[in-house]
Amino acid sequence: MHSPSGIGVIDKSVMIMDALEAGPATLAQLVECTGLARPTLHRLASALVHHRFLSRDVRGRYVIGSRLAELAAAAGDDQLVSAAGPILLKLRDVTGESTQIFRRQGEARVCVASAERPIGLRDSIPVGTQLSMKAGSAAQVLLAWEDHERLVEGLWRARFTPTVLAGVRRRGWGESLGEREPGVASVSAPVRGPSGRVIAAVSISGPIERLSRQPGRKFAGVVVAAAHQLTELVRANPDANHGLQDADD
Repeated sequence: MHSPSGIGVIDKSVMIMDALEAGPATLAQLVECTGLARPTLHRLASALVHHRFLSRDVRGRYVIGSRLAELAAAAGDDQLVSAAGPILLKLRDVTGESTQIFRRQGEARVCVASAERPIGLRDSIPVGTQLSMKAGSAAQVLLAWEDHERLVEGLWRARFTPTVLAGVRRRGWGESLGEREPGVASVSAPVRGPSGRVIAAVSISGPIERLSRQPGRKFAGVVVAAAHQLTELVRANPDANHGLQDADD
């Protein structure tokens, strides 16, 4: 452990997270490793799970949570966003619709890059916009490959169903019709990190009248191709901080 700061609750929480750097651990193993009293450790671990600094695996063991990866991504230089610019522009020009990259941050998804349709009716989503994780094809994609616990939590009060997410996993892309906003359709596909974990979603969005009531049939191919290009950029330089860090990296 690092030198104590003098703030007991923080020092003890850091002890727990330091202990989990070596891998998953049970409550008893953490008690043995840290020397903390079992009730204290359980209380702190439960609070860290609540804030997603820790999580639980399928065997109930404590593991490092996804919030740490999200904060690391937000703190880094977003090199992937710069590299993705030409891909988003090309996707916009091919489809005639606005294009975006979304990344999950906490309980929201944030637009980190976009290329808007220059003229006519369009779905405008400026960079920095926070949208719900409960609706829209990008939310579907960002949630579909999560672990069971986060999947169940994410489906609570969502506009989409477990069947919809199963379809996203099977096809490799998601679509929505008026989920996020009436009259707006979208198609999204996953961007993956070096270990294969979904780290972002690339999307197109626009009026249902143009995208049609089956936007995936019309546009999934080009959206998936753009997402694959972004994935290859990440895998070609896995040591770079792309601002879309994989939780497993």
